[in-house]
Amino acid sequence: MESFFWQVNDDYIRSLNILSKKLRFSEVDPMINASKALKDIKQELERLRKKALSKVSDYIIEIFSAMRKPGTNIQILQQNLLQKYRYLVLFLKEQGLETYNGVCAAYVDTMNKVLSAYFHVYVEALEGLKLDIGVSSDLIGYDTNMVDLITRGREHLRSHRFMFSLGERANILKHIDQPGLVPRISEANSLKYPYEVIFRSLQKLLMDTASSEYLFVEAFFGEESLFYRVFEGPFAVIDEHLNITLPNCHDAVCLMLMICITRKHQLVMSNRQLPCLETYLDKALLYLWPRFKTVFDMYLQSLYRCDVKMLSVDGTRPHHIVRCYVEFTASLVQLNAECGDGQLDMSLERLRLAVDDLLVRFAEKFATPKLQHLFLLNNYDMAISILKEAGEEAKKLQRYFEEKLECNLISFVDELLMEHFGDLIKFVKIHICKLKKTVAQVHVIVVTHRKKTENDSFVFLAEDLISYTEPPNIADVEPVVKNFAVKWKNALELMHNEVVTCCSNLLSGMAILKAAMAQLLNDYNRLSECVKMIPGGSSLNRNLVSITSISYEIRKYSRTL
Repeated sequence: MESFFWQVNDDYIRSLNILSKKLRFSEVDPMINASKALKDIKQELERLRKKALSKVSDYIIEIFSAMRKPGTNIQILQQNLLQKYRYLVLFLKEQGLETYNGVCAAYVDTMNKVLSAYFHVYVEALEGLKLDIGVSSDLIGYDTNMVDLITRGREHLRSHRFMFSLGERANILKHIDQPGLVPRISEANSLKYPYEVIFRSLQKLLMDTASSEYLFVEAFFGEESLFYRVFEGPFAVIDEHLNITLPNCHDAVCLMLMICITRKHQLVMSNRQLPCLETYLDKALLYLWPRFKTVFDMYLQSLYRCDVKMLSVDGTRPHHIVRCYVEFTASLVQLNAECGDGQLDMSLERLRLAVDDLLVRFAEKFATPKLQHLFLLNNYDMAISILKEAGEEAKKLQRYFEEKLECNLISFVDELLMEHFGDLIKFVKIHICKLKKTVAQVHVIVVTHRKKTENDSFVFLAEDLISYTEPPNIADVEPVVKNFAVKWKNALELMHNEVVTCCSNLLSGMAILKAAMAQLLNDYNRLSECVKMIPGGSSLNRNLVSITSISYEIRKYSRTL
């Protein structure tokens, strides 16, 4: 091989150029072509042409043969021995098209085999580094090994690799153009990676190899079609790998990350202004989206098929399945904002409806409305906390759960007060209703609402006009007043202990207790005003508890939260 390398140099290129000019001159000028002088040397020119074609062809093919040797740096040969003498291939194209086509075929055959083998070895090495995060039974709502799933899920969660949670897996999109994995280094350190890391490394190698090869083929041969012939082999290796891997991938977060990676790689190639992978990357998305939607639908159906009777509930604490859903949703919302094109919006809405249905079915397992509302409160509160961590992208969904939480908070407070102060609440509902200030009505009394501040439990806020819906008498109100006077302190303590014990989030418990105590204070204030207005009500003054005393007690419990 070296015998050819040293014979082809700058002097040889100059001689070849002179020969090419003479050949063109003799062919272009009809008079010269018909002259006797040309006839005398035409045979010699043809002999020189054939000899040059053979030597140039042998030189180039010899370099192609060197590329097949293991460990060869192909790019160095391309740049130092081929690109440097690009005129050689121009000579072949001009003076020997058949020889040129043979050289092109030899290059395609060489590089196709070399790159196919290279990618095959790399794919096999990467497969040994894969960390299996999700399998077919790892569905959010229903499978026969849910206990095992949650045990493994918590372990993955600690390492930020839980299949429903994005966590640190999102960092791959921030470092999209970092070098790919080096398998021997990872193996030496016993490292394993989620499949999206392997996928990015494979595509990174493809992009860099394809970019280099495309630029060389364009510069050396000037024919873009040769690139696609060269890469038929590597594309086939990757296609085969994806055709085996994707049907066994049940990790929807991974699949969505792969879609985002592919979209970002499209931008990388666009910035490089290289069109050589447009078809491949579009095809990759056509592989990924259907698989993602299939796995997503499996998740969705698992929620609807979930038999809540078979699943344990840890009191009114947030359920692990709901946590899975919210983490999964938060992950998809973030990725949708990163690389979405609207395809996820409807899917996320379907998933929200499915989990709403599941929560209602879980809540129905509880015997009382109060426990049902408390269960829902804790789950909605947990959902809001997770979505807050997801950032601005999750604000819309966060507001939805905040509205659900507020509705259930009001219902829970009603049930809580009815349990501990039922006679008071019933009396107010039956005998007193609030009116707008513009409405004039008989039996009108004034009730003052109070609001908590930093320095005092409650302060006067505004005055509302209220009226009797059913005018009470002393017999109606007396048992309510006396019963409240006896048990109110103990009832407040019971309410406080129950809320603090049952609410999974202390801040939410504080909000619930404040709402309950504010409503209690408001209703008792109405009762007190009512007593003052009815005939004989003054006889109950000694049994009335002052608003100040109730406010003080409420303030005491507020400080303990």
